[in-house]
Amino acid sequence: MTQRLDYEHTSPGGMKALGGVYVHVANSGLGKSLIDLVYLRVSLINGCAYCVDMHTRDLTAGKMPISKIALVPVWRETGTLFSERERAALEWAETLTLVSQTHAPESIYRAVAQHFNEKEIVDLTIAIGLMNTYNRIAIGFGRGPANIGQQNAA
Repeated sequence: MTQRLDYEHTSPGGMKALGGVYVHVANSGLGKSLIDLVYLRVSLINGCAYCVDMHTRDLTAGKMPISKIALVPVWRETGTLFSERERAALEWAETLTLVSQTHAPESIYRAVAQHFNEKEIVDLTIAIGLMNTYNRIAIGFGRGPANIGQQNAA
């Protein structure tokens, strides 16, 4: 994939503003591994190769077992591999990423509210929206995974 334009150079103010939201989410208290799981799930749904690569790397750097990372797309079928809190966050991420299909039903909101307080739900929702935005930017402007050249050279 050839990058269509360098959006960071073209709109540094816009990207800096998104970066401020990213910092807010990172400092929200949700926990890095939970946020990275959510970012990975959203990016998998959206098919963003750049972000899937990045968040897989972040999760492995954070010592999450690759066997768990590989099962993110099928988290519902993994028994107790994912905690109840992780499962609620992943379901909320899917629901909001596919909101035109799901319409964010009350039952899913109640499920996430069992594991997160109101501030955490808002911050989790901001994280999901942010990653959907980043996915659309990376996909729209043709940004591929960082390591694609290294894999092809091997």
